[in-house]
Amino acid sequence: MASNITLTMIKPDGVADGFTGKILDHIIAAGFKIQAMKLTRLSTEKAQEFYAVHKERPFYGELVAFMTEGPIVAAVLEKENAVEDFRKLIGATNPANAAEGTIRKLYATNIERNAIHGSDSDENAAIEAAFHFSGLERF
Repeated sequence: MASNITLTMIKPDGVADGFTGKILDHIIAAGFKIQAMKLTRLSTEKAQEFYAVHKERPFYGELVAFMTEGPIVAAVLEKENAVEDFRKLIGATNPANAAEGTIRKLYATNIERNAIHGSDSDENAAIEAAFHFSGLERF
């Protein structure tokens, strides 16, 4: 059974490039309800913890450095079949391969600076949402 939540982060490039509002407009227009949202900045330690699953991969250091270079907007989104629908909305990790009209096709620069994160499974959505937000911060 699919979950009805997913976690997103508008990454430092999306925030710095001024795309936060436009990205949020796409999310809301696609029928997602925002349960929680905040502008924050990940410390190196928090970014390392969040991306621990990639620790052995060659891009891990660059990913942590990128995710700590500026503020992000983290949000818990709600919609039936949230993870799958959101993955479709944001498009392929590499914006060159993303479908027209997807968030990454519209706002990302390249595979490393791809504007937005979306949970890749229902299990990770729950873990990631709890990473950024307490139950008291979700509505």
